[in-house]
Amino acid sequence: MTDLEIAKSVKLEKITNIGKKVDISEEELELYGNYKAKISNEEIKKVQKNKDGKLILVTAISPTPLGEGKTTISIAIADGLRKIGKKSILALREPSLGPVFGIKGGAAGGGHAQIAPMEDINLHFTGDIHAMTAANNLLSAMIDNHIYYGNELGIEKVVWKRCLDLNDRQLRRINTGLSGENKIVPREDSFDITVASEVMAILCLATDMQDLKKRLGNIVIGYNKKGEPVYARDLKAEGSMAVLLKDAMKPNLVQTLEHTPAIVHGGPFANIAHGCNSIIATKLAMKLADYTITEAGFGADLGAEKFLNIKCRNANIKPDAVVCVATIKALKYHGGASKETIQEENMTCLSQGMSNLYRHIDNLRGKFGLNVIVAINKYNTDTEKEIEFVKNELAKREIPSSVVESWAKGGEGAIDISKQLVKLVEKEEKFEYIYDLNEKIVDKINKVAMKIYGAKTVKYTEEATKNIERIEKLGYGNLPVCIAKTQYSFSDDPKNLECNEPFEINIRDVELKAGAGFVVVLAGKIMTMPGLPKVPAAENIDIDDNGEIVGIF
Repeated sequence: MTDLEIAKSVKLEKITNIGKKVDISEEELELYGNYKAKISNEEIKKVQKNKDGKLILVTAISPTPLGEGKTTISIAIADGLRKIGKKSILALREPSLGPVFGIKGGAAGGGHAQIAPMEDINLHFTGDIHAMTAANNLLSAMIDNHIYYGNELGIEKVVWKRCLDLNDRQLRRINTGLSGENKIVPREDSFDITVASEVMAILCLATDMQDLKKRLGNIVIGYNKKGEPVYARDLKAEGSMAVLLKDAMKPNLVQTLEHTPAIVHGGPFANIAHGCNSIIATKLAMKLADYTITEAGFGADLGAEKFLNIKCRNANIKPDAVVCVATIKALKYHGGASKETIQEENMTCLSQGMSNLYRHIDNLRGKFGLNVIVAINKYNTDTEKEIEFVKNELAKREIPSSVVESWAKGGEGAIDISKQLVKLVEKEEKFEYIYDLNEKIVDKINKVAMKIYGAKTVKYTEEATKNIERIEKLGYGNLPVCIAKTQYSFSDDPKNLECNEPFEINIRDVELKAGAGFVVVLAGKIMTMPGLPKVPAAENIDIDDNGEIVGIF
């Protein structure tokens, strides 16, 4: 059965019943049909008196193009904890339409470990990402309108980009304002994918509506002739943008196929954004249950690093344990196996690929000081010999692990790791950030590149150096850094999978995101507007004569 067929075979509970499992009354849910709801602002305020539950972060080794199953494992652990009598809840990101119609075809888990209604969540859901797109592009329209009517603010250079929540490489560089109308000023421009936009980051890092408006007003939209920043608040744009985001600010409640409550809210990518769901959703989940399971995108060098250095600082939280997901195929992939032979037994490549996992564990446990367990995400192509090898090698280094069969068995396949996590979250941690906010921007970048990625050196273009100097001169040098980098490698080269030789991280540009409250650092050739693969998932997604969606997997 496909993921969609499995999802459709399960009878969902009404969302009001799901809310009751975490003590949310029907009055505090704003219903979107029978199986989706927004959680009211009143409920968020009401639970602030509750004690925080334990927070479990799910991350992974460097992935293959199809991912390593972090979301599937996260869902299974939440279900598994419920099966052993614990009160658990999920706090996940919303899928972007880019990957849904691109290479992944869906991002709501897989097999018997999914959140539902799966097709709704993967498509328009409750309209949050559309609202962010509209707010982003409203600001663009207001910028160009201001310039059209005389440019009173003296905007010399516009740095704000339009966005769209689809993969479209044609929009990476465009010309706008070509109508030839009087006073319209043509310029070269570009689009970001919505999940990489600053509006997405702002919504995910804002603590309430007042904070949201302040952050929106702090967006730098461009610079005047003196080189001074021009802000969204100078255009009086923050109020109307906040209105468009009013409902998007409220977290969404759905359920797993085993009826565990799941809060799904916000969806920034981790390779080109900060890769975590909203602070509001995570902190709410911690007030509603004894165990909150959340996930950070791509490998631990990206999503987890940003979760810890950016989100944890903003939210004043830290995970009580980290699950690092690994698959046999990805270990072989990073050990030199080709895409064609990745599913064949190859102990040499498997052994060599273990170094990727060890690096991630060393970062999480040795650099950040966190409790870590490895989830071996079992596929039906894995052999017992391969699985035993990984378990034994981890045991030699005193790294706890558990084989998780979540796709086939759902929560039942995650009971062992759930039991281990209940003990692991009680162990003491010595959590530390990788850098201090008061350090120079270059020093912060270098620490992430050298300590977390393992780079020997960091090289900056002249433009990147100039922009760093300008950001610090403007008084924003104390912001955290959000490095945009390929997810497939510790280096900035997606083809350098093994990273056995000393490598250099190349910083081509640095951008100020004053509203989000961080500095974006572009490494290598990473793009903030992805493209579709040769055969996009969109070719297989359809709706049949009965109105049923097919092809999402």
